[in-house]
Amino acid sequence: MAKSKADKGSKVWAAFALVSGISAARLTNKVLSTGWKASTGRKPPANPADPDVELWEAVAWSMATGAAVALARMFAQRRAANYYVRSTGHLPKQLEKDEPERPKRRKAVVAG
Repeated sequence: MAKSKADKGSKVWAAFALVSGISAARLTNKVLSTGWKASTGRKPPANPADPDVELWEAVAWSMATGAAVALARMFAQRRAANYYVRSTGHLPKQLEKDEPERPKRRKAVVAG
């Protein structure tokens, strides 16, 4: 049984999203680690849950990496989606809107 074009596109998008997300996370972690070492003079905590790591350091590292990696992944996947759209002419099925876009409401003009 032949696979449909949508199935192939779905797999291509999954590969794009995976590669872009992992690449962005690794690059962001490398940049943050370098910045952490430059600002604190120490390596970032390998395991923030370790009781030997100071609480402020664990919290700061967790917040910085969590936010930065999430943003980097989001931006990388958006770029991958733009490339996918330029290549195929449509969004990947996983990114299509669930319901049609609602028309914008017009503001009422009050005469007075």
